[in-house]
Amino acid sequence: MRDLMKRHEAFVRGELATASADSDWRALARCHRRQVLDMQHERLVHLLVTLFFGLCALVVFLFFVQHPDRVAAGVLLLLLIALLVPYVVHYFALENGVQRWYALADEIERRAGGVVARHDEGAIAPRPR
Repeated sequence: MRDLMKRHEAFVRGELATASADSDWRALARCHRRQVLDMQHERLVHLLVTLFFGLCALVVFLFFVQHPDRVAAGVLLLLLIALLVPYVVHYFALENGVQRWYALADEIERRAGGVVARHDEGAIAPRPR
């Protein structure tokens, strides 16, 4: 997933860097928007999985606190934490990547001449006449 994100981000940054008068910004915006939607879905799925593993780890931890003599609960807790940490790291990477992509989407829309081109610090500027 990270490789896909890196490749797409490099592609978009390359398109933005090598802009020409005949660049099809609307097509790039559609392509990028589709990728953002896919990553938002991926991010949601990973958030749900991360929350599920976190909740399971919390329940096992509370059980282990109540019954510290249960070795199986301790082993299960360690296993859940070992799975939870990579999920949190992966979710963190997805979240930060999507946040960077939002800025790229704004730049693409600006160049495509969309509403973002008239956007000025949270307020819509009047259309040029």
